Amino acid sequence: MLTMPTRVELHPLTLSDQDEFCTLVRASSELYGPRMQLPATAEEFQVWMRRFDDGTNQGFLIRVRETGAAAGTVNINSIIRGRYQGASLGYAAFAPSAGRGYMTEGVALALQYAFTDLRLHRMEANIQPTNKASLALVQRLGFRHEGVSPAYLYIGGAWRDHERWSITAPEPWTPDPSLPEF
Repeated sequence: MLTMPTRVELHPLTLSDQDEFCTLVRASSELYGPRMQLPATAEEFQVWMRRFDDGTNQGFLIRVRETGAAAGTVNINSIIRGRYQGASLGYAAFAPSAGRGYMTEGVALALQYAFTDLRLHRMEANIQPTNKASLALVQRLGFRHEGVSPAYLYIGGAWRDHERWSITAPEPWTPDPSLPEF
């Protein structure tokens, strides 16, 4: 996993981020194409934010330290405890800041948070094969390619294949108390 001085910081996503988030999603629609469907209206944002209510999903804005601008978003999704101790990672750059390395730094911070604060052992990223920027990002951060998941997610009106990438916590790792001893 990449460690570096960072130009960004993570901020928990809140309902007060609605206008900024939706404006940036609309401005980034060409960047995502059919690969990503983030909430672009106030109503969609309100519904989408409910996914964070029970703690099994956590959402963050990646903000540029110098300006406070939101460069992107990153989510730690479907947190599973017990013998798995893992989650799925979702992220998206916002067009005004894309291509500057902010997402690599922000996702690295999210991984650090997942492995230390949440004490997760494994993070997965599932990426459509045409999303070259996202594939390059996980490779920079040290993810391993594990294979292809056919028809993995329903996006843009069709079931989309995804490449499965993963990374595990660096050693030494402190397990969460929910990890069984045997």
